Amino acid sequence: MPSASCDTLLDDIEDIVSQEDSKPQDRHFVRKDVVPKVRRRNTQKYLQEEENSPPSDSTIPGIQKIWIRTWGCSHNNSDGEYMAGQLAAYGYKITENASDADLWLLNSCTVKNPAEDHFRNSIKKAQEENKKIVLAGCVPQAQPRQDYLKGLSIIGVQQIDRVVEVVEETIKGHSVRLLGQKKDNGRRLGGARLDLPKIRKNPLIEIISINTGCLNACTYCKTKHARGNLASYPIDELVDRAKQSFQEGVCEIWLTSEDTGAYGRDIGTNLPTLLWKLVEVIPEGAMLRLGMTNPPYILEHLEEMAKILNHPRVYAFLHIPVQSASDSVLMEMKREYCVADFKRVVDFLKEKVPGITIATDIICGFPGETDQDFQETVKLVEEYKFPSLFINQFYPRPGTPAAKMEQVPAQVIGERQQVLVTEESFDSKFYVAHNQFYEQVLVPKNPAFMGKMVEVDIYESGKHFMKGQPVSDAKVYTPSISKPLAKGEVSGLTKDFRNGLGSQLSSGSHTSAASQCDSASSRMVLPMPRLHQDWALRMSVGLALLALLFAFFVKVYN
Repeated sequence: MPSASCDTLLDDIEDIVSQEDSKPQDRHFVRKDVVPKVRRRNTQKYLQEEENSPPSDSTIPGIQKIWIRTWGCSHNNSDGEYMAGQLAAYGYKITENASDADLWLLNSCTVKNPAEDHFRNSIKKAQEENKKIVLAGCVPQAQPRQDYLKGLSIIGVQQIDRVVEVVEETIKGHSVRLLGQKKDNGRRLGGARLDLPKIRKNPLIEIISINTGCLNACTYCKTKHARGNLASYPIDELVDRAKQSFQEGVCEIWLTSEDTGAYGRDIGTNLPTLLWKLVEVIPEGAMLRLGMTNPPYILEHLEEMAKILNHPRVYAFLHIPVQSASDSVLMEMKREYCVADFKRVVDFLKEKVPGITIATDIICGFPGETDQDFQETVKLVEEYKFPSLFINQFYPRPGTPAAKMEQVPAQVIGERQQVLVTEESFDSKFYVAHNQFYEQVLVPKNPAFMGKMVEVDIYESGKHFMKGQPVSDAKVYTPSISKPLAKGEVSGLTKDFRNGLGSQLSSGSHTSAASQCDSASSRMVLPMPRLHQDWALRMSVGLALLALLFAFFVKVYN
C-alpha cells in the first residue's frame, strides 16, 4: 500500500480546524439556541397515578377527604348540603367514614344543651385523632370566643359560600374565621346564594330556606344570637331554586326557616304570595311541605293559608309551636301571643282543612312555671290530641335572659329514684346506672358511687337515657357483702382450689420429667372429677346397648 503523504506538516490534530470553523468558546455561547428534545410520557397514566396516590404529607388543597356532621334543624341541614356540594365541586372527596377523613367539618346546633355537648365532644375526638377541623353552624356564630373553640377555623352561617376558602386555609395549617353578614346597600340578605352546588342527603328532597332569622326576642332562644333578625330571599330566587330542583329529579320540597310565617315582612311581601308562586311551578306528582310558623304571623293570613293547605300539591301539615298553655309563662318567654291566639289558628285550620296534621312544641320546666301552669298545658294536649308533639325540657342557654331567671327545681320536673351504678359511659363523662326497671340513668362521675346504690333526682331525659342528680343528703348503699375484685382479677380461686393446686405443684417438683407430665395431667383433671365419671358411665351404657342390638340381629338372621 502506498504511503500517505501531504504537502503541509501538521504539528497537532487541532490544526485541522480552519479559520472559518467555530471555536469551542463560540460553540458554548450559542447553546442557548439549542432546543432540547422532549421525552414524551403516558400522560393519562401519569395523571391517574397522581390522582390515586397523592403524597401522604401533601398540603395541596382539593385532594383531601372531608367528613361532614350536621346537628339540628332542616335549615342547618340545608347549609350542610350546600357546603358539601361546593367542596365536592372543588375536588374534595366527601366521605361517610370519619376515621378515614383528613378534615372534619362540624355543623352545629345551639337550641339545646345536648346538641352543643355532642358538638363539643366531636371537637375533642377530632383533636385526639389529629384531624383538621372547621366549625360551622349556630354555636360558633353565636359565641365564637368560647374556650373550646380557640385556634379553630370557623365558617359563619351567612358565609357558607366561602367554605372552600376556609377549608383550603385550614388544610395549610392556618386558622380562619368568617363571621360577617351578607348585605346589599346596607340591607341584610337572607344568606348565601341559593344556586350554589349542593349534595342532597336525600336526592328526592330539596330543602329551601326562604329566610333567616326572625322578628321575635324569645327569652330562652340562643338561635337568635346566631341567625339574627329577619332577612328574606326574593320570591323570584326561591322560585328559580324550586325549578332547578325539579329539573334535577326532586319530587318534594321543604320550606324552612326560623319562622316561615314571618317571611317577606322585611321586603314588602308575605308567605301566601310566595306559596302561590311556588305552587305554579310544582309539577304533577310532586309535593310541597311548609315549615314551622309561630302563631302571631299567620293569624292575618288564615284564609289564604287554608286555601293553600287544601291544594293537591301541598301537604296538609303545619308546625305551630305553642311552648306553653299558660299565658303567664308565655309572657315570661316573650312569645307575643296568648293561648287563645294559638287555639284560634288551630281551630280555624282544622275546620277549613279536613284531616290537617298540626304539630306543636312544648317546653317543660321554664323558669317560674308552677304546677298549675303545667296542668294547663296538659289540658291543652288532652283537648287537641296533637298527632305530632315535641316535648323538651327547658335548658338555660348561656347569654339568654331566661338563663338568669330563677330555675325550676329538678324534682318538680322529674322524680326520685334508686339506681345501681355499675359502668362508665362511652364518652367517659358520666357513670352509668340502672333503676328498678333497668332504664339507663347517667350520674356524675364520682368514684364513690361505683358499685353503689344511689338515690337521685331525675332532671333530664333523652331517647335512650335519663340523667340523675344525687340527692344531697341521700345515703349511698353498698349492695356487695365483700369488696369487689379488681379489674382483670381471676374469680373462683377458692381456698380448697389453691391448696390442691399448691400440693400438686409441691409434689411435682421432686419427680422426673415424665412424672411431672403425669402430675400436670392430674392437676388438669383435679377440678373436673365429675365430668370424667359421667363420661365413663355414658360409655358403659352405650356399649351395653350396642351388645344388645348385636345379639338381636344375630338371633333374627339365624
